[in-house]
Amino acid sequence: MTDLNNEISLHASPPADASVRRRSLVAACGAHAVHDGLTDLIYVLLPIWQVQFGMSYAQIGLLRGAYSGMMAGFQLLASRAAQRWGRARMLVGGTALAGVAYLFAGQAGGLSVLLLALMLGGLGASTQHPLASSMVSDTFEAGGGVKEALSHYNFAGDLGKMLIPALVGVLLTVVSWRVGVTLMGVLGLVAAGVLWWLIPARRAPASRLEKSPRTPTGSDSVSGLRALLLTGVLDSAIRMGFLTFLPFLLTNKGAGPASIGLALALLFVGGAFGKLLCGYLGVRIGMMKTVWLTESTTALLIVLAVELPLTGMMVMLPLLGLVLNGTSSVLYGAVPDLTSVHKREHAFALFYTGTIGGGALAPVLFGRLGDVTGIPYAVMTLAAILLLTLPLSWCVQKGLDRSPC
Repeated sequence: MTDLNNEISLHASPPADASVRRRSLVAACGAHAVHDGLTDLIYVLLPIWQVQFGMSYAQIGLLRGAYSGMMAGFQLLASRAAQRWGRARMLVGGTALAGVAYLFAGQAGGLSVLLLALMLGGLGASTQHPLASSMVSDTFEAGGGVKEALSHYNFAGDLGKMLIPALVGVLLTVVSWRVGVTLMGVLGLVAAGVLWWLIPARRAPASRLEKSPRTPTGSDSVSGLRALLLTGVLDSAIRMGFLTFLPFLLTNKGAGPASIGLALALLFVGGAFGKLLCGYLGVRIGMMKTVWLTESTTALLIVLAVELPLTGMMVMLPLLGLVLNGTSSVLYGAVPDLTSVHKREHAFALFYTGTIGGGALAPVLFGRLGDVTGIPYAVMTLAAILLLTLPLSWCVQKGLDRSPC
């Protein structure tokens, strides 16, 4: 009888577990929103800094590249450091560092200080993606809502991208850019304090005491993870390449600055909801079917974006944003299924490094292609390359099924 009671207690989820899951998800979503918002805030500030410091376009590119490069380059080191110093300390410390970086940027008197501040900001931001993602995965085990939780996490990042730059844009109408940037630094420090209080102590969830799902092992899972990484790199590269060309496509169709702003807003709103909805869709119909649906639809809509007149293009942009961004939630959700618990942070760091790196290189490579072939043909090329993700997703599915690809 005692053994039976023990077995029942192991399989029951204590009330605390629900609280731990909820706090972990709120903390991860909050970190994602703040970090992504501070990252994309740079786009609002670059034109102001250009006028303030008399920078060339090459120097502007250097500033943006410094932040992105530090963020992409140090994610693997952040995951390793978390194994020694603890995930909570690294995530809180990275968020605080991002806040301190904006405090420095608010006092910058020249390009060198501004460059140093953005490098520090990128270093702080490098902790967020791998550590917050693995925190969500650890508390929402596969089969217990991990994919849905990651879709909420990704949705929160897009909310941050929309809200923080918009907030600062309005704020700059009444205060100087130095005051606005300093306030964002304070926001980063406050967010770090909230995370320190909110992140629960790291421990094995009760669900792991149960008979856990099969643990990924063997070369099949390794090949599946490699295929997943390549799929993510291509998906990110095509997304960033299309975003680079979109304003020029709109201009060719007669759009002015206001129409371009509206078009981007429509695309990003669709993209935010796409990250949320496609995560749930992946649970319902599976990773491979979802990727085939979203990527093939994306390729078709990219072609239509070239062919349609301006009004038709504006109407379909929210749907394009939904499928263009939605695939990423499905891909993120497959990472825990292809890795063991102890390698999860490293796998997420590797995945985000590849996708962010692919997204950073894409505008350069496809921009050169656009110079040679023209914008319409370059965009058509994006759609064709995107179809390579279809066979890759089949290989990922084979890894999930534990069958050699």
